[in-house]
Amino acid sequence: MLSKTPVECPQTLLDKASGSAPVATAVVNAGSKLVLQSAQMAHQEGLIEPVFVGNRAEIQTLAGQLDWDISTLRIVDADNELEAANTAVSLARGNEVASLMKGDVHTDNLLKAVLNKDRGLRTGSRLSHVFHMSVPTSTQTICITDAVVNVQPDVTTKLHIARNATLLMHALGFEQPKIAVLSATEVATPSMPSSIDAAAVVKAAAEGEVEGALVGGPFAFDNAMSLEAAKLKGISDPVAGQADVLLVPNIETGNALFKQMVYFMSAAAAGVVLGAKVPIVLTSRADPAAARLAAAALASIYASHSPNHGQ
Repeated sequence: MLSKTPVECPQTLLDKASGSAPVATAVVNAGSKLVLQSAQMAHQEGLIEPVFVGNRAEIQTLAGQLDWDISTLRIVDADNELEAANTAVSLARGNEVASLMKGDVHTDNLLKAVLNKDRGLRTGSRLSHVFHMSVPTSTQTICITDAVVNVQPDVTTKLHIARNATLLMHALGFEQPKIAVLSATEVATPSMPSSIDAAAVVKAAAEGEVEGALVGGPFAFDNAMSLEAAKLKGISDPVAGQADVLLVPNIETGNALFKQMVYFMSAAAAGVVLGAKVPIVLTSRADPAAARLAAAALASIYASHSPNHGQ
């Protein structure tokens, strides 16, 4: 870490989540200490009602080591990570849980179960990932999408990404979030394909393909985030300099951007996958506790706001 400032879970997320009942959440392959610690924090904050999926004996032993009495909580046995992923997805299909939390399971195995055509959690949307980024020295937040799931999204996929992000922002209280479609120029230029894609996304959004959001671009990063930079370049788009969401051109851009904020600015990167029937909390072993708690809060807020919640 180049920044030595401690990572903090944004209080705004915890406050927003506290307005709803804890969300039933399947903790997928829960038999590791770090996974249980994440679930314990979220449970203690009133964010989730965990349903543990995995090896019962391991889960109970580890909970004891954490001095966590889970005797009143549900455990669903699963012998391995593939079985745990399929079981957790089945619980969500049956409306027994309203979100999933990645445990000791490979992301591709979890998403494979989610995307199963017959037994998965598909909707009319493609899956995409959103990072809710907050830094200790600021009350402002910014969301970055997609830095995890879609590697080189085309225009159609970027429209799905924008719609998924819009739903999340609505859950967070943004009536009309501003989504900036990034490139490295403000003019659609054939030599820079991402700028051509951005212009196409903005045009489609203006024609009704993305409802409930303002979508602008193409923007270089500075003109998406800085009103002064946008004014200097004569950009009058209402999204310019005021972006709530940065829709990146590819996974490399998103990966570099969110990690720069984490390692240079001590940002809490709260990540969720959207577009399935329920939100999916994706955490990494490298994530600090504050970021894992923030991700649980984000998924809780989204799940509580979802029209499917409680069905």
